[in-house]
Amino acid sequence: MDKRPRKVFVKTYGCQMNVYDSARMHDVLEPLGYSEAANPEEADLVILNTCHIREKAAEKVYSELGKLKRMKRIKAEQGGEMLIAVAGCVAQAEGEEIVRRAPAVDLVFGPQAYQRLPELLARREAGSIPIVETEFPAEDKFEKLNVGGALKRSVAAFLTVQEGCDKFCTFCVVPYTRGAEFSRPVEQIIAEARKLAAQGVREITLLGQNVNAYHGNDANGRSLGLGGLVAELSRIEGIERLRYTTSHPRDMSEDLIAAHAINPKLMPYLHLPIQSGSDTILKSMNRGHTVENYLRLVERVRNACPDIAMSGDFIVGFPGETEADFESTLKVIADVGYASAYSFKYSPRPGTPASEAPGQIPEAEKDARLQTLQALVIAQQTAFNRKMIGRTLPVLLEKTGRQPGQLVGRSPYLQPVHLLAESHLIGKIVDAHITGVGSNSLSGHYRPSV
Repeated sequence: MDKRPRKVFVKTYGCQMNVYDSARMHDVLEPLGYSEAANPEEADLVILNTCHIREKAAEKVYSELGKLKRMKRIKAEQGGEMLIAVAGCVAQAEGEEIVRRAPAVDLVFGPQAYQRLPELLARREAGSIPIVETEFPAEDKFEKLNVGGALKRSVAAFLTVQEGCDKFCTFCVVPYTRGAEFSRPVEQIIAEARKLAAQGVREITLLGQNVNAYHGNDANGRSLGLGGLVAELSRIEGIERLRYTTSHPRDMSEDLIAAHAINPKLMPYLHLPIQSGSDTILKSMNRGHTVENYLRLVERVRNACPDIAMSGDFIVGFPGETEADFESTLKVIADVGYASAYSFKYSPRPGTPASEAPGQIPEAEKDARLQTLQALVIAQQTAFNRKMIGRTLPVLLEKTGRQPGQLVGRSPYLQPVHLLAESHLIGKIVDAHITGVGSNSLSGHYRPSV
């Protein structure tokens, strides 16, 4: 394949791991002469990096492909060319169905195959048949990756350390689209983190479908859990903050809990989904833990790190959920006190056990329950944010804000913070005296160190 200048536009759907994957696609395409396009119209290659978690995810992709088909035709009429690729979890789940329903698509590849993009593009350009790659290759896709300079790096970055899931929750497609749990080798992760630090990254969020299930081998063949990995990464010069997401209650080890007590670079924020506050529903979901297990775990975490901000996930209207089950979920939320949470109506995923389970809840009931739950969560988030007023928080400044002279950063608790400060402070951790609370952010005054 020649390396003449070309442009690629990647549209990313869904989770933070897809954001990471999209950045890696840019990295593997850069040696082929691809730079980032501002919009799909100017791109020679358009990639839809898809997510299968949200409701009607596949149909939204097909709608987008209809728009791209028209762009591709117009570009061809003008003497140009546009290749269209579908990547990610919808690609993994739909496979050949995508090219059957959308013949304008040139490439379909799952989340385990993006490191082979150069090879797949060469095969497509050498022939006229769309390429579909949805196998789970035996090779380690991360070994071929090179974190390059194709994209402007932010002060904060994602770094995937674990992929896949062995839990098989009855509502979830991840085990089928991302495969079995896999942990990257420690040295490989450290090498990538060092490159990020050299590019100006100061905060790294470690990613995984079950990130706290991480167990990777170091250069001596020793297996490290996530707590040990965090300890190794905290030694890298330039990396000031570490976070991780998403965790499963079954994988929250004592050494990871202890890390929150002893490692100052590990931020006091934990996203720990429970999904439901009913043991009956948790069993139907195949979550593998009870409400009591979860509450005791939260207590242990808070004993280790009293000021930790808890975040969670909740699904309402799961098949068979009674009003009493839903009330139990509200009680868990009230008991834990979340700084933030994500909540969704249950929506069936084809091929998952829950999609065929009896007791499907009417949409109107799901809507009502979701509104009630979200009102409680928003009230807790607002109360948590208001507790910050009058405090001085260390804020990592990430970018310019919308107002003149304004910068935006993150508190240790992941809250966006707006303050007036000079742009040369981007990338620095500054003290900010918090004076106000918005709907989803804080505002304050920069206090220079004396």
